[in-house]
Amino acid sequence: MANRTHDVFYRFNRRRTRILAAALFVCAFLLYNEGVTALGDAEPELPAAALSSAKAAYVLDMTTGRTLFSWNADEKLPMASTTKVMTALLALERGDLSSIVTASRNAYGIPGTSIYLAIGEQLTLRDMLYGLMLASGNDAAVAIAEHIGGSLDGFLAMMNERAGQIGAFNTRFNSPNGLPASDHYTTAYDLARIARVAMRIPTFREIVSTQRATIPWMDHDYDRVLTNKNRLLSGYEGATGIKTGFTNAAGRCLVFGAKRGDMEILGVVLNCSDWFDEAERLMNICFGQYTMTRMLADGDAVRPLAVRNGIGGTVPLRLKGDLEAPLSKNESVNVRLDLPDELRAPVNVGDTIGYARLYAGDALVSERPIVAAASVEARSFLGAVRLIMRQWLLLS
Repeated sequence: MANRTHDVFYRFNRRRTRILAAALFVCAFLLYNEGVTALGDAEPELPAAALSSAKAAYVLDMTTGRTLFSWNADEKLPMASTTKVMTALLALERGDLSSIVTASRNAYGIPGTSIYLAIGEQLTLRDMLYGLMLASGNDAAVAIAEHIGGSLDGFLAMMNERAGQIGAFNTRFNSPNGLPASDHYTTAYDLARIARVAMRIPTFREIVSTQRATIPWMDHDYDRVLTNKNRLLSGYEGATGIKTGFTNAAGRCLVFGAKRGDMEILGVVLNCSDWFDEAERLMNICFGQYTMTRMLADGDAVRPLAVRNGIGGTVPLRLKGDLEAPLSKNESVNVRLDLPDELRAPVNVGDTIGYARLYAGDALVSERPIVAAASVEARSFLGAVRLIMRQWLLLS
């Protein structure tokens, strides 16, 4: 079956007073026209003030993954305790929050930040994760690693395998907590991608946004009190977390995020002396430069397609999910509907038929599947009988 791409291009000037009218016009134009072409402008450039004081920095949009800011984002650097984002991610993906984690001799007395686990002390995995992410417990990291991986080496293998699955190809883990180790590094780009996956887990999001918590403390008359080291949670509007880190080798490292309105961003600064101030500045730039804009809505009808050898000549199509992205003012936008010329029966409701893709200039910034809104049976003797029976029942 021959295929071709139906492209719909348009110039879209997103002045605040014209957003709604332009969006409505574009939707109508897309659904009922095809083959119209307009040239797009290049990606907008961030202002010169967007240079970063960090050795490396990166900010993305949580919904689409679109890059909003990049500064030496592919440079391999140590990441200190921001390592624990991956430790927590694996614990939540592979562990049971109610399971009991026992601190071994390996976890006892780990240098740096600690929740002061005793040898043989037991906590639930949930409590260990609060100790890991709020108090940045290096001992909790080792206890979790041995619990999930069976051994420290087993867990490190899991960390590196998961990094590859996420697409963090310039990352290497040789520690579950970020204490200085050879062959242990990431990039601002990779770490942001890892954190984006973690932030999709509700329990992770809940933990890293908590400012203060208590967990049990064996052989003490009082509980451990854990205080989140991330000052953005109390000082920046819409802050969502997520993790601080510091060693002499890595400098100050921070994974941060915030949500305002329909737009949520996540970023990383590595080796940044003014880490919190710089994170605020970068987020202010991104929130000021971009606005989350919906081009097509979940369930919007797309033109029907012809169905060969089917009972019924066409199948209706609809969009699955909102086609939206953070867009800059005066940014040229193209929406393309990638669909075949026709389909062959049978077609089942919910089948993915093609994609609606949103481009800013030449960059793909968002895509959503186009699915069949009804089923179409293949022509057959039995199918014809069923169709006749249904029509007879409707008329009787």
